[in-house]
Amino acid sequence: RSSPDVFESRMEQRNEVKKQPVGYSKQGEFIKCMEEKARLIFFAEGLGTKTSKGGFTKDKTLDSILNVEMVKEKSAEEIKQIWNQYFSAKDTVYAVIPAEKFDLIWKRAQKCPSFLYALPRKEGYEFFVGQWSGAELHFTSLINIQTQGETAPSQLVLYHYPELQEEKGIVLMTAEMDSKFLVVHEAQCLANQVQLFYATDRSETYELVETFNHRSSEFKYMSVIAELEQSGLGRELRPAQVSDKS
Repeated sequence: RSSPDVFESRMEQRNEVKKQPVGYSKQGEFIKCMEEKARLIFFAEGLGTKTSKGGFTKDKTLDSILNVEMVKEKSAEEIKQIWNQYFSAKDTVYAVIPAEKFDLIWKRAQKCPSFLYALPRKEGYEFFVGQWSGAELHFTSLINIQTQGETAPSQLVLYHYPELQEEKGIVLMTAEMDSKFLVVHEAQCLANQVQLFYATDRSETYELVETFNHRSSEFKYMSVIAELEQSGLGRELRPAQVSDKS
């Protein structure tokens, strides 16, 4: 009421934000340069055609990436090698998670579906909120949530596939990210922190996740930074960032 011009300007900015895409991923071009032999195992369907309005893949099922029936004939180690070799040439994050470890992560994620992660920057840290939605884990920067609220876009999505968990003892994981905000080694740092905090054997570490979800008034963000630095993940990321900008 006191500053109608300012209010109108902010409303225009908010409308512009809503028009922006949720994210961008290079995986729309995922299969174009794929070798003929790999076509027997990996599919093009779903990776560039089933995209959501925001840019991330919609209904990114394992069947849309992998010939599940064919790999069922292979051992867990062979599947791991195929998955890692295929994604190693891609601009994305990927992993093969042991079934026992994912089972622990999954059980804890049901009780504590969100957490605050710290991404080391050249100076200080940038915080991201990770929110589980089924087997997908969505990351959004804290500053985006503070400024855009519920409309804040995902900047990284981790896709977990437990289809082979019981039979082969592994869970496959890959990701899509908004390349305007994150590069691969930054996305990898966030992905590594999921195992650091959700798959840890240290009760003190997982207690931070429980506190964030159930006793938020007691949560101290500096404890996240301390755990990150102690693990070595924070120190490992900084040199790469310096070299990227040099």
